[in-house]
Parts: sequence; C-alpha cells; structure tokens
Amino acid sequence: MVAARLAEHGAVHIDADQLARQVVERGEPALAMIEKEFGAEVIGPDGSLDRAALASIIFSDHERRTVLNGITHPAVKDLARRLIDEAAAQNPGAVVVYDVPLLVDAGVDSEHKFDLVVVVHASMQTRLTRLMELRGLSRAEATHRLNSQVSDTERLAVADVVIDSNGSLDDTLQQADALWESVARSA
Repeated sequence: MVAARLAEHGAVHIDADQLARQVVERGEPALAMIEKEFGAEVIGPDGSLDRAALASIIFSDHERRTVLNGITHPAVKDLARRLIDEAAAQNPGAVVVYDVPLLVDAGVDSEHKFDLVVVVHASMQTRLTRLMELRGLSRAEATHRLNSQVSDTERLAVADVVIDSNGSLDDTLQQADALWESVARSA
C-alpha cells in the first residue's frame, strides 16, 4: 500500500512479488528448473506453477526454500534491473520504488544500490493477524511463514526510513505522503 501510494504521487512502481510471478510463468526457464528440482507435483494440470503445492514444501524445509530461492531470485533480480534501467532511460529524474517485501531475506539490498531503503514495519502480532484475515492462512501457516523470514532486527537495520503500519490505513498513508514530500524536496 505504501508503494502504491508513492506511485499515485508519480513514482515508478516495480513490484518484486509481481516479478516473481512473471519469472515462473509457463514457458519461462525458471519454471522448468523448478519442475526439474521439485517434481511434477508442483505443476498444475494447465502447466502452470501450483503455488500451494510448492509452498507446502518450501515453508516446511529451509534447505528446499534455499534451492527455490537460488532459482527464482536471480531471475527476479535480472528482470528488476532491466525495468529499473528502462525507467531511468525514459526519465533520468524518475523516482523508482522497487517494492521488495523480503528485501533482506532475498539479499536484494546487497545486489542493488538504493538511494533510500524504506521499511514498512508492523508488530509480529499485527502481521500474524493480517496474514490470517487477508490471506486466509491458519494461525500455524501464518506463524510458520513469519518465522521463516529474517528477524525484525535484521530488517530494520537496513532501513533509512521506517514507516509504522501498526495503526490505521490512513496513518500509514500519511507517513507515505510525508515520505514523498521529503523525497520531492531533496530531488
């Protein structure tokens, strides 16, 4: 929601989750590698990735998740780099928001040079509740997903700006608006 708000102000929004879906579409090399590594049971009848089947494997096995990340992360990073370069070529003054929910987990902060790293942060309980309510996960599934991510300490350590999203949507959006004003002033 913060990245989308910044896009409303004029930023170019590149969503890493969307890129991660693109690189595993039918016909993409990463999907073939996933099938080879994880087996046909992670491929649906239509030839697309069965995300639920893959999730049941990777969220219960750290080593298998690392293997998957070794397949998908390079493909996402390459695509992101191309899109960032295209945005800069079209408008050298563009503000590009590369929206990466798992920035530290994926090592993206060390791969790209960012002018500003913004971490949108909520308490573990708030994130747990949101995963259950918004994504329909059970408490156990939500807890397992959160526990598979890097710690808050690691995530917050890379932040230049922290937006607190524990409050209302309006509170979070006001912080995003203030961030945009700050970026616009310094540009």
